[in-house]
Amino acid sequence: MPEEIVCFGEMLWDILPEKALPGGAVMNVAYHLQKLGEKVSLVSRVGKDIRGQGLLDMLQRLGLPTNYIQIDPQYETGKVFADTTNPHDVHYDIVYPAAWDFITWEPALAALINKPDTRYLVFGTLCARHEVSRHTLEEALKEAVIKILDINLREPHYTREHVEWLLGQCHVLKLNIAELQLVSSWYAPYVDKEQAIRLLSERFRVYTIVVTMGEEGALLFTNDTIYSMGGIAVPVVDTIGSGDAFLAGFLHGLIQKRTARECLAFANALGALVASYPGACPDYDVTQLQEQMGMI
Repeated sequence: MPEEIVCFGEMLWDILPEKALPGGAVMNVAYHLQKLGEKVSLVSRVGKDIRGQGLLDMLQRLGLPTNYIQIDPQYETGKVFADTTNPHDVHYDIVYPAAWDFITWEPALAALINKPDTRYLVFGTLCARHEVSRHTLEEALKEAVIKILDINLREPHYTREHVEWLLGQCHVLKLNIAELQLVSSWYAPYVDKEQAIRLLSERFRVYTIVVTMGEEGALLFTNDTIYSMGGIAVPVVDTIGSGDAFLAGFLHGLIQKRTARECLAFANALGALVASYPGACPDYDVTQLQEQMGMI
């Protein structure tokens, strides 16, 4: 029986200077997992508007189920205005509130997460910014699944209290180097990456941590060992969604029971590939990447 991954959180439109593209960290992860052949369900909420229907139509074209996408009669589908002046350092203005702030706990969600083949729950920090979605996430986190937290610290859409709560829930943590420096500095002066990773691991009992470092590559902490992988030189169009692709690639490797180094290498390669395309959910040939990495 194939293992199912539930991705919980935001789906929205990234409004770029020249066009609007589908996005939202959790939806991006679901998109890439689907392309990698994994069984994925996306739990989110869109407005009863043209943009919401556009996202639903896109998911259906991709073969991603929309059974758990709620329709909000009051709040609009999420939007993020992205400043891509520097493609290596994109800045975001995330509209609040949005439909995905009001994901409600329903019997269907409980049934989904309690299915025998549901093995993983992927969530981020953004979906904890409003009490409604935060409460629903709290209910979901009570279930016995492997919990993967993708930290996404965007001012003013998080609090230290909520981030610490989520850190205390997860089994796998993914964050970027700036987020590692910030969160670890809450507890001790930042000295170096390894010390910061071990500090978070010990404090929150998280024993698998991945850190993305952009052009410098990525780190993986697991089984009390730190693995490093250098960056991959690609012509960067923008970095929107590259971290989400990285997480999807890493999870794919975990599910396929690859070695730690193989998981890190494939995730790194997929993140770099997506950075060479515009937007978070580009159409790319995943089999070519898998062949190059020996993942088929």
